[in-house]
Order: sequence, then structure tokens, then C-alpha cells
Amino acid sequence: MKIVIGGQVDKKEIEQLIKGLDSSITTIVKSDLEAAMAVKTGQADYYVGACHTGGGGALAMAIALLGMPNCETVSMPGHQPSAERIENAVKSGKKAFGFTADHKDQAVPMIINALKNK
Repeated sequence: MKIVIGGQVDKKEIEQLIKGLDSSITTIVKSDLEAAMAVKTGQADYYVGACHTGGGGALAMAIALLGMPNCETVSMPGHQPSAERIENAVKSGKKAFGFTADHKDQAVPMIINALKNK
């Protein structure tokens, strides 16, 4: 599995979280545009990104290039990530996941677990 990391904040920390969960996952940190384009062109399987709102800077380019039906805002300020919601998003074929940076320690394991168990 190949995951690109976009978003506006904490890219390296997110990469380390993913690697700590499963070292067999290939991760690449890119700009938002490059990350979304990598998924669109099949160079990567999934996109994850963080910002301060969970949907703006985390997913804006992914939404623009992949379309809203392929993207999921996993968390927002005041709304914790939900494993059930993430699992449903993965099962429905979503490819890009955005969350708030302060939820990365919860959101990333939920996303990786859902992707590995789809």
C-alpha cells in the first residue's frame, strides 16, 4: 500500500505515525497538489492530510482533483474521529482522508486499520 501525505501541518509526524503502525506501507510526503495528483494518476493508493479544520487545508486539493465523493473529513474541531465512520468511508471507496492535526494520534491508526482490513 502506498500513501501520500499532504495537508498543511504535521506531515512528518503523520508519516512517522504510519510507519510506526506498519513499516511495510510506503509513505511519501508531498505538497497538496502533488499528493492529490499522485492518487489521481495511480502513483499512490491513498491520501491523508491534516490542517486546523480537518477539511480545508487538509483536503482542498484532493477534493478539487479527486472529487468530493472520494474524500472524507475524518475529524473537525470538536468532533473526534470515529472508527465506524472511517471504516464506512473506506468500504465506500474513499481515497483521501483529512483530519485536524490535534486528532492525528487517534485518526491515523483508525485510517490505517480500516485500510488494512477492507
